[in-house]
Amino acid sequence: MGEVRWLDEREARAWRGMVSVLPRLTAVLERQLIQDAGLSAAEYTLLVPLSEAPDGVLRARDLGRMVGWERSRISHQVIRMEKRGLVAREECSEDARGSMVRLTDAGRTAIVAAAPAHVAAVRQYFVGALTDAEIDVIGPALERVLERLPDDDG
Repeated sequence: MGEVRWLDEREARAWRGMVSVLPRLTAVLERQLIQDAGLSAAEYTLLVPLSEAPDGVLRARDLGRMVGWERSRISHQVIRMEKRGLVAREECSEDARGSMVRLTDAGRTAIVAAAPAHVAAVRQYFVGALTDAEIDVIGPALERVLERLPDDDG
């Protein structure tokens, strides 16, 4: 493997900052969602792409890829959301092994009700802490990091 190239102070500060911010920010935003809308972060995570999809329908496999979740996590979360009436599962007409996830009227009502407060919290705790120049840098920088990461298949 060769000699380890340790992080310098600048690199370590950036890394530690990200590692510290991500779970705390996620927890704050999840508490806000539960308090204001009665939705978990997982529910909100799936409702967003479904609400943006044509006819509010996505193949479960595609939904999982969009949010970066494994098949079992998607399956379990969809079952929980189906019990709450937020989504409905349907057979896939193209492939009997696949399933479709449809946003229900209750799911659409939930996301429409939750989105304004969630966006306000994102603006308060994330966007509002950054300058315009930092926003211009951080978005593309995080996209580059994401592109380097292996997909679910390794």
